[in-house]
Amino acid sequence: MTMIACGLLLIGIFVYVFYPERNVEAQVQKTRLDFLRERKEMLYDNLRDLNFEYRAGKYPEEDYAAQRAAMENEAAEVLAEMDLLERGVGAV
Repeated sequence: MTMIACGLLLIGIFVYVFYPERNVEAQVQKTRLDFLRERKEMLYDNLRDLNFEYRAGKYPEEDYAAQRAAMENEAAEVLAEMDLLERGVGAV
């Protein structure tokens, strides 16, 4: 009896996990601007984490400065591209 219950549970789990989504066309397509907004938020979170870990003494000054500069440069590039895309959308 236990084997039958386990087998049914296993089948149920496989159906739940591998059953294909029916409304695939209803999924929202991300635009480049949406991707850049998510990237910006991720970079800001990473900068906050980096500052916290530096203050906690986990990073030496040189590593902190290098990582912070790299993240700030990437954030600046993302913001510049977002600005270009938003201006292009607003001009149309």
